[in-house]
Amino acid sequence: MNKLPFFQKGSPGDFSFRERTGPSNYGKALVFFGLLIFLFSVLSLRLFQLTIVKGDYYRRLSESNRIRQLLIEPRRGTIVDRKGLVLAENSPADTKKNGERLFSRRTYHSPTATGAILGYRQLADEHDLAADNCLPKLHLGDKTGKKGVEKLFECDLRGVPGKKLIEVDARGQYLRTLTVQPPNDGQTLTLALDLELQQKAAELVRGQRAAIVVLKPQTGEVLALVSTPAFNPQDFEDNNALPIAAYLTQADQPLFNRTLEGVYPPGSIFKLIVGTAALEEKKIDEHTLFEDTGTIKAGPLSFGNWYFLQYGKTDGQVDIVKGIRRSNDIFFYKTAETVGPDKIKIWAENFGFGKKTGSGLAEADGLIPSPFWKKETLKEDWYLGDTYNYSIGQGYVLVTPIQIAQATAALGNGGRLCRPQLLKIANDNAHCEKINLHPTTLSLVREGMRQACSAGGTGWPLFDFQVKGQPIQTACKTGTAESRDKSTAPHAWFTAFAPFENPEIVVTVLVEEAGQGSDIGGPIVKEILKEYFER
Repeated sequence: MNKLPFFQKGSPGDFSFRERTGPSNYGKALVFFGLLIFLFSVLSLRLFQLTIVKGDYYRRLSESNRIRQLLIEPRRGTIVDRKGLVLAENSPADTKKNGERLFSRRTYHSPTATGAILGYRQLADEHDLAADNCLPKLHLGDKTGKKGVEKLFECDLRGVPGKKLIEVDARGQYLRTLTVQPPNDGQTLTLALDLELQQKAAELVRGQRAAIVVLKPQTGEVLALVSTPAFNPQDFEDNNALPIAAYLTQADQPLFNRTLEGVYPPGSIFKLIVGTAALEEKKIDEHTLFEDTGTIKAGPLSFGNWYFLQYGKTDGQVDIVKGIRRSNDIFFYKTAETVGPDKIKIWAENFGFGKKTGSGLAEADGLIPSPFWKKETLKEDWYLGDTYNYSIGQGYVLVTPIQIAQATAALGNGGRLCRPQLLKIANDNAHCEKINLHPTTLSLVREGMRQACSAGGTGWPLFDFQVKGQPIQTACKTGTAESRDKSTAPHAWFTAFAPFENPEIVVTVLVEEAGQGSDIGGPIVKEILKEYFER
């Protein structure tokens, strides 16, 4: 057979040379398998991350979509009066419901009468959250005490929230309850307050701008604390917008607690302090007499006694007891002149004036002036006329009703200044400080107060006071203080304790721009004492 030649000659046109432009089939396969391995590695790593590294996280996330945690509000602590009558309480949260927060509603009983002492709650704001010192802490959506007892005892009343775990479907619909951890309710508070006395006091001054403080003089317990116009704390609890807006805009300021935050000239009640200062500094004694001349001069200014200015009469020779009984201005003008304003200031501060009483609630300090204060503050010198005004509780001196009640209690209990107690306590005087008063001083001032509430004194509504035919000797002091607006009636003050020998109760009443202390304040004090002793 003929064999083909190994080589065959070809023509020049049979050959061409060009550069290869694409991978070979082998290269394509290599790239494909490389990409496949890379993607598989990425998927494997991702699967490892999801199942091993973050498996618990995503498992919990999945569970959280399936399981919901609901907050159960605790019942806020119940507040009761000294006899156990309920003032504020919470209904338990309805754990059958499935909202994000299961609410516990607070209800106030006799809310308008007790609002001044109980205060109110509102939703916690950023400041409340940042300043919260209680355990457990506040959270957004929680309510917190904003005023009064609700604020002061917030940590005791708050309680600890509970939890409810429920299972839901993919659409978030309830399937079943997994578990319920009940809340821990807040503590019950027993106040020193006497609800029946509080209600009676509130009725007596309804519609007026007034303050009433009732204390137990031996312990400082607050039996009643009334400020009118009043507000209803239930409006804040239920977020009733219209009443809340009215409280914030009314000219009479119902949210302003006149018993603790209101400052007023004390009028003639301050004569008790002036007389005490003069006796303790030995500037006068029980035999010291000043003649009531009707008026007295201090430079070009004339200062009169109320009895002379109103009736054109004088009281003759006046000693410390008669001075208090008759509230004689001339006696105290001259007494203050002998003792001086600096000593009066010292003794006023010994009785708690010029500073907060320590009740724990929001309070004003008041003002006890001095020549130094006037020079530093007003850039003016102190004159004799300033001392005369000072002596009868006018001029620059300012006090709160609770300070007057605290000082009255000190005179009633034998010279112990007791911090007002909002909670009911045993007969414990650990929170009382002894005022270093000479027994003679205390005896003379108290006797003047006793005679002020007896025939011939200024406290005529309490003359021959008796309950169910039983005489009860009271001790009192009236006060009539000019307001800043000279065109209005004066502020009416009346403060008293009873029984005289062993006092059980102190009542202090202030009615703004209402008239004479004896005419306006006296009948109110009488009705409160009657309510107390009849029971």
